[in-house]
Amino acid sequence: MATREEELKGLGADFTFGFIQVMDGEKDPRNLMVAFQIVRDLIVKNYALGPFVEELFEVTSCYFPIDFTPPPNDPHGIQREDLILSLRAVLASTPQFAEFLLPLLIEKMDSDLQSAKLDSLQTLTACCAIYGQKELQEFLPSLWSSLRREVFQTASEKVEAECLSALHALSACLSRSVLSSDAEDRLDSFLSSILQDCRHHLCEPDMKLVWPSAKLLQAAASASLRSYHRLTHSILPLLLEQYNKHSQSSQRRTILEMLLGFLELQQKWGHVEEDESALLSLQETVCSVVFSALTDPSVQLQLVGIRALTVLGSLQGFLSPSDLELVVDHLVRLALHEEDSQSSEAAMEAAGSLAPVYPKVFSGRMVPRLGEELQSGRTDSLAKGLISGIGVKQRDCHMCCRCLQALAAVSTHTSIVRETVPVLLQHLRNVKAGNAQELVSVCQSLHRVALQCQQDAEGCWYYHQTVVPCLLAMAVQASSHPLVSKALLEEEVLTAMVPVISAATTHLSPELAAQSVSHVVPLFLDGEVSFLPQNSFPCAFQPFEDGECLEPQRRLVALLMAFVCSLPHNVVIPQQERLLRELLALSCSCSCPFTATTASKCFAGLVNKHPAGQQLDEILQLAVNRMEPGLTEGPHRTQALILLLWVTKALVLRYHPLSSHLTDKLLGLLSDVELGPTAADGFSLLMAESPDVLHKGCHADVRIMFRQRFFTDNVPKLVQGFHGAGADVKANYLKSLSHVLNHLPKPVLVTELPTLLSLLLEALSCSDRVVQLSTLSCLQPLLLEAPQIMSLHIDTLVTKFLSLTSSPAMAVRIAALRCAHALTSLPTIVLLPYKARVIRALAKPLDDKKRLVRKEAVAARGEWFLVGSPGR
Repeated sequence: MATREEELKGLGADFTFGFIQVMDGEKDPRNLMVAFQIVRDLIVKNYALGPFVEELFEVTSCYFPIDFTPPPNDPHGIQREDLILSLRAVLASTPQFAEFLLPLLIEKMDSDLQSAKLDSLQTLTACCAIYGQKELQEFLPSLWSSLRREVFQTASEKVEAECLSALHALSACLSRSVLSSDAEDRLDSFLSSILQDCRHHLCEPDMKLVWPSAKLLQAAASASLRSYHRLTHSILPLLLEQYNKHSQSSQRRTILEMLLGFLELQQKWGHVEEDESALLSLQETVCSVVFSALTDPSVQLQLVGIRALTVLGSLQGFLSPSDLELVVDHLVRLALHEEDSQSSEAAMEAAGSLAPVYPKVFSGRMVPRLGEELQSGRTDSLAKGLISGIGVKQRDCHMCCRCLQALAAVSTHTSIVRETVPVLLQHLRNVKAGNAQELVSVCQSLHRVALQCQQDAEGCWYYHQTVVPCLLAMAVQASSHPLVSKALLEEEVLTAMVPVISAATTHLSPELAAQSVSHVVPLFLDGEVSFLPQNSFPCAFQPFEDGECLEPQRRLVALLMAFVCSLPHNVVIPQQERLLRELLALSCSCSCPFTATTASKCFAGLVNKHPAGQQLDEILQLAVNRMEPGLTEGPHRTQALILLLWVTKALVLRYHPLSSHLTDKLLGLLSDVELGPTAADGFSLLMAESPDVLHKGCHADVRIMFRQRFFTDNVPKLVQGFHGAGADVKANYLKSLSHVLNHLPKPVLVTELPTLLSLLLEALSCSDRVVQLSTLSCLQPLLLEAPQIMSLHIDTLVTKFLSLTSSPAMAVRIAALRCAHALTSLPTIVLLPYKARVIRALAKPLDDKKRLVRKEAVAARGEWFLVGSPGR
C-alpha cells in the first residue's frame, strides 16, 4: 500500500472487499494494529469503498470496545490503550460510519461496564471533530438522554468528565454548521432541550441536582459564542434571582459558584458588544451580588466573591469607574481587616491580578490607603504599646505586616512599583530602630516586589537603582554610626536582605549590570560612597581592613555576596583579583562565623563563574595554600573547613579538575574527631541546592548530572573509609553517605541500591539523629520504587522502623512511621508474616503526645490492617 497505491486504487472496490475478507476474524493484537492502520488508510487516502462501507465498519467495530489484557512478560509490548487508540482512529475517521457507529455508542454508553462507557464517550468526542449537523441530527435526543442520565446519576468522576467533554464536542459540532435560510437550527433546538431538562433544577429548594445541571449547562455554553449567548440569556437572570431569594450563606455560595462558572466562560470569549451579551445587560445586578458576597460573614462565600470579582475585573469595560473604586475599597478592607487569613490572602492575590489591568486606579487609590494604614499602624503600635501593654502592640504589628504584604502583592505593574517601593523603603527607615522581625517583614515584601519586576526590563532597572543603593546606604550607616540602631546588622535581617538584592540583580541586562557593579565593588574595596543616597557617614567604610571596631562593617559582605554572585557571566567585575584576595583573607581570619561564612560563599560564587585560565589557577592555589595550614591547626579550623566546603562546591558544579583534590581533603577530615561531624554535614551542602549562591537562578556554572558524577567518584571512597574507620568516627562516614544518597536522583540510586542497602540499614542503628532522619528519607521512596530489592531485607526493615517510632526526636518518629507506611507497597506475600506484629507495635504511637506523629501512625496502621484484604 505504501509503494503501489496507484495500482491498488485501480482495483476499485474489489480491493476493499478482498481486504475485508482477509481481516474478518483476526485475533492477534499485532495483526489488528496493522489492520486498523490499513482501514484508516483506505478511508483517509480515498480508496474506493463502493457498497462495502457497512461491511468495513462491521469488520472493525466488532472489536469495540477493546477488551484485551496483555499476557505476562509479553515480548511484543502491545497494550490495551494502543489497540483502543488505533481502533478509535478508524471509527472516527469518516462521517460515512455515523449511521452505524452512533447507535453502537449509545448502546455501550447505556451499559453497566465503566470501561465501555468511557471508551464510547471518548470516541463520540473524537467523532464530533469531523461530523456535521446532518450526521448527528437523528441521534441527538438519544445522545442527550444518555449524557444527562450519566451526569445526574453517575458515581464516577471519570465518566462525568467524559460526558461533559462529549456534550461540549456535540455543541461545538452543531455550532460549526452553516445554516441555509430555510434550514432548522439544530443547535438552538439541542440547547432548548438542555435548558428544558436542567433549568428547573436550579430553582429547587433542596438544590439536589443543582451542580450536575450547572455542569451540563456550562459544558454546552463553553462550546461556542453562539451557544454561550443562547444559554446565558436564560440562566444568568435565573441565578441572580435565586441568589437574592436564598438567605443562607451556604446556598448563596453554591449559586455564586455557578454564576462564577459562566463569568469565566465570558472571559474565554473576551469583549463583546452590549446587544449580544446577557452579562452586560445585567451589570448592575451582577456587581451588587458580588459585592454583597464580599461583606458576608461566611469566609467561604467571601472567597467565591473574591474570585468572581477578579473575573469581572478582567472583562474589558465591564466595571464602571465607581465600581472600580468600590472594588479597591473592598480589597483593602478584606486584605487588612478581615480576621480570616484565607480571605486576606485571596484579596491580596486578586489585587495583584487586577492591578496591571487598572494601574491608575490601584496606584491612585489603593497604594495611598495602604501607606496611610502602614504609618498609622506604626504610630498606634508605639502609642498603644506604651499605654496598654504588649497585646495591642502585637495586633498593630500584625496590621503592619498585612499592609506590607498587600503593598507587595499589588506591585504587579511598573507604574505601581514606582509608588509602592518608596513607601516600603520609607517604612524600612522608620522601623530600623525597632525589632528585627519588622525589618525582616519589610525585606520579605521587597523581595516579592523584586520577583514580580523581573520580567519587565524598565521595572527591574527602576527597582534595582532605587532599592539596592538605599539598602546599602542604610546598612553602611548602621555599621558606621555609633548612635544608629544595630538591628539592621543582625544576622536574620542581613539574611533577609540577601534575596532582595539578588532578585534585583539577576535579571539586569549586561550593560546595566556593568553600570551598577562599577559602583558597588569600589564601595567595598575603597569605601567609595558617593553613589549612595544620604552619603554623609561619620567614618570611612573599610570592611576588609583589620580592627575590632570594623567588625560591624565586615558583616555587610553578605550584601556584597548577594550582588556580585547574582551578576550574569558576561559582566566584568572591576578589580576582581583584588576582591577575591580580600574575600579569601576575610574568610580564613574572621572570628565571626556569619561574616566568615558569607565571605567564603562570595569567594566561591566568584570562583565558580571565573573564566578558566592562569588567573583562576593562581587564585585557587592561593586558596589551597591558605586552607591547608588552617585545617591542620590554629584557632580558625572551622572557618577553613567552611571555606573548603564552599570552594569545593563551586568547583564540583563546574567539573573543575581541582574539585577531586579538594573532595579528597574533605574525605580525609571525616576521621578528624573535632572537624569530622561538620565535614560530614558538608556533604549535604555539596549536593543540595543552595538558596542564595551557586544555583542556576544566579547564573552559576552548574553542569548537568554533577550529582551523579560526584556519586560515582566518591561513594566508593566513602564506603572504603567507613570499613577502615574507628568506631568513634564511623558515624561521620554514614552521615556523609546518607547526605549524598538523599540528594541523588532516585533512578540512579535504585540501580546502585543492592550494593549500598546494607550500609543504609547500618546507618539506621547510628545514634546520630541527623543520620537516622536522612537515611529514613532516603529509604521511603525506595520502598515505592524498588520493592523487589527491598523485599529481600523485610525483616531488618520492619525491626528498624518499628524501633525508631519510639525515638526521642519527633522528626525521626514521623519519618519512621512514613517508612512503615511505605512498607505496605511491597508484595503482600512478603508482608503477611509481619502484619500482626506491626499492627501491635503501631498501637503505641497512636498515643504519642505530638499530633503530627499520631496522624502518621493512624495512616500507617490503617494500611497495615488492609494488607491481604480482597481487592487491595
